[in-house]
Amino acid sequence: MIGPQVMRRLEEVAEERCKGAGPAHDWQHVLRVRGNARRIAAAEGADVLVASTAALLHELFNYPKDHPDAARSGDVCAQEAAKVLREAGAAEADIDPVCAAIRDHGFSKGVVPDSLEARVLADADRLDAVGAIGVARCFATAGEIGRPLYDPDDPFCRGHVPDDRRFTLDHFYRKLLRIESTLHTEEARKLARERVLFLRAYLSQLEKEIG
Repeated sequence: MIGPQVMRRLEEVAEERCKGAGPAHDWQHVLRVRGNARRIAAAEGADVLVASTAALLHELFNYPKDHPDAARSGDVCAQEAAKVLREAGAAEADIDPVCAAIRDHGFSKGVVPDSLEARVLADADRLDAVGAIGVARCFATAGEIGRPLYDPDDPFCRGHVPDDRRFTLDHFYRKLLRIESTLHTEEARKLARERVLFLRAYLSQLEKEIG
């Protein structure tokens, strides 16, 4: 079991690694995902310590969203997490399940994680992409990479296939509105419902404003 001293060290490293990260993947994001993971894991009967530790370390490494290897971020992050866990003094028996959860949790990787704890982390991370915080993170990322807010000729993707490499609002249709259907646990689906309703209300209001 990962004890208090090891956990404190992990927290220090995880927070330090987040310095300089954009607001979509900063330390506050990590803390929100860890909170989600604890709640979902407790409700689903998963190992809360494994799931929450994986959440704590799931942002140690990230390729940029528009990087061709972005889908491999979880694989590289898992390798980094193993190093951090060993350096912090974690037992080898604790390292594998934490790193397995990190390796397979990413939306862009497109796999169903094997372990319950990995599914918990995937759901905890995806929850932070919807609702009010999801809107904020989406547009924060758009600002970082200089992507236009929407297609002026078709803002709501009624006449074109969503392409979030070109337009930010397309990301709602390509990913965010689909997240609820990709969640693995009932607790996460319950938490997502209100957040997805907010996304739809936001789009409705936006359409009133921009036509």
